[in-house]
Amino acid sequence: MTDRSTHTVEAPGAVLTYDVHEPEAPSGYRPLFIFGSPMGASGFEQLVSHFGDRTVITYDPRGMERSTREPDSELTAEVHAEDYHRVVEAARLGPVDAFGSSGGAMCALHWVVAHPADVRTLVAHEPPLVALLEDREMAIKVNADIVDTYQRKGFGPAMAKFIQLAMRQGPLPDDYLDQPAPDPAQLGLPTEDDGSRDDLLLSGNLAMPPFVPDASALGASSARVIPAIGALGEGGLARRGGEALAELLSVEPVVFPGDHGGFAANAWSPDNDPAAFAAKLRELLDE
Repeated sequence: MTDRSTHTVEAPGAVLTYDVHEPEAPSGYRPLFIFGSPMGASGFEQLVSHFGDRTVITYDPRGMERSTREPDSELTAEVHAEDYHRVVEAARLGPVDAFGSSGGAMCALHWVVAHPADVRTLVAHEPPLVALLEDREMAIKVNADIVDTYQRKGFGPAMAKFIQLAMRQGPLPDDYLDQPAPDPAQLGLPTEDDGSRDDLLLSGNLAMPPFVPDASALGASSARVIPAIGALGEGGLARRGGEALAELLSVEPVVFPGDHGGFAANAWSPDNDPAAFAAKLRELLDE
């Protein structure tokens, strides 16, 4: 059991909301910061529940759930990285260990270079580093096409394209964009455009400039960076990003149980085992 307190910290163009989960009894473990992008704190509740023996920080990225974002304000990997620094600084709990999922893992690679004193160990789980992939030119074009579809047609058609991309195994062929667009209805998505354009994935993360991590700067950082991938989803873009990071750092990626969101069991991934995922994370942090 833990006690949770909620706080805010102001940032240029945003107000960030973060939670501090405190253990009932004093703990000798380093605080753990768990985050994703665009996923907010609510997506990590199952994982947090397995770390009741230490202080855990979670937060909502700018524009997601409880955190605000000024319309049309800049959104880059570097901006998110500075937000991680702001949260740790505001919580006064650094240095921390960190688990970054997906876009969070990608943005954290800048954080540990810009603010290495914040972090002791970063586990970077399946960062979508399209700029490191062999099919990077096509992957960047596909991301841009999804963003354009969202602006022109709305959530359903764009999310259908994103799901199609996420389910794709292996490098994207040169004619990938020539295939027929997927039908949102067949994926249980809305076909009508409600006029909103505030989905953080479709209007924010996918529209960010491709991030290229600096291998020499990461190697020089005092933070330990551990690339991680899911046991499932071989050939998927996110897993290939984690493998590319491991290759960049000349290490083998650590394999976690489950898929891209292996830290949570839900209707889409009922076989994920958050307890096993947490045990693997604990093993790495306690090394």
